[in-house]
Amino acid sequence: MIKLSITDGVAEVVLDAPERLNSLGPSDVRELSAAYTEAAQAGVRALVLRGEGRGFCAGRDISGVDPREDDVLGYLDGLIQPLMEQMSQFPAPTFAVAHGACLGVGLGLLIASDVVYVAESAKIGSPFANLGATLDSGGHAMFFERLGAHRTLDLIYTGRLMSGTEAVAAGLFSRTFPDDEVLEATRAAALKAASGATQAFLASKALVADLRDRRIGLWASMADENRAQAALCDTSDYREGFAAFQEKRKPQFTGAGK
Repeated sequence: MIKLSITDGVAEVVLDAPERLNSLGPSDVRELSAAYTEAAQAGVRALVLRGEGRGFCAGRDISGVDPREDDVLGYLDGLIQPLMEQMSQFPAPTFAVAHGACLGVGLGLLIASDVVYVAESAKIGSPFANLGATLDSGGHAMFFERLGAHRTLDLIYTGRLMSGTEAVAAGLFSRTFPDDEVLEATRAAALKAASGATQAFLASKALVADLRDRRIGLWASMADENRAQAALCDTSDYREGFAAFQEKRKPQFTGAGK
C-alpha cells in the first residue's frame, strides 16, 4: 500500500490504496513508518508525501473495525502519534500534496509535514459527527491555533468541510494550486530544497518546532537563533554560501554538516 522511490536526492512516499481513498489500517501505518525510516537512512535531502487516486487520505480504515472491540488507544496512541512525531522529526525538509479527502489521520499526516501544498478542491475538516467520534491526530490543536475556538467548534459540530482554497486562506497550510498543478508544484519545491543548505533548513525546522511545542517567547527564540547561526558557521554550506555571494556566483550546497 505504501510505495517509496528516490530520485535526485528526493524521496517520494505514496499512499497507494485509491479504492479506499488511502485510508490507513495498522499495517499501513507500520509500512509508512518504515518508508520514512528507509528514506532517512538513504540520506535524502527532501521528501514528498502524496496519495494516489481521488483523495490524499480519508483517515483510518474502519471498514473491518468492531466498535465494541476497538483498540482506539492502540491505534492512535500506539501507532499514529509515534508516526507523526517521526515524520515531524525527519532529517530533511518534507512536503505533502493535499488533494481530495484529507480527513482524520490524513489531516494528521499533513500536520506532521513541514510544508503542505493544497489542491483547490481538497476537503479538510472534521467529519466525525456522523460517527459519534471526535476529531483526532492533532486536529484540535491545529484548528484552535489557526482558526480560534469558535470556528474550530463550528467545523466539528456541523461536519462542514473546507475547500483547499478556504483552508489556505485561513492559514492552515502553505499554498493552494489548481488540482492539475499541485503535484508538480510540490515536486519542484522539494527538488529545490534538496539542492539547498540542508543543515540551515534543519536549524529552522528545530526553531519552529520549539516555538510550536515549547511556546517560547521572542527573546528566548532569538537566543536559540543566535546559537544555531553560530553552529552553522562550522558547516561547509555556510562557507560555500558566503564564498558564492562574494564571488557573485550560484552556491553549490552539499547539505553536509562539516
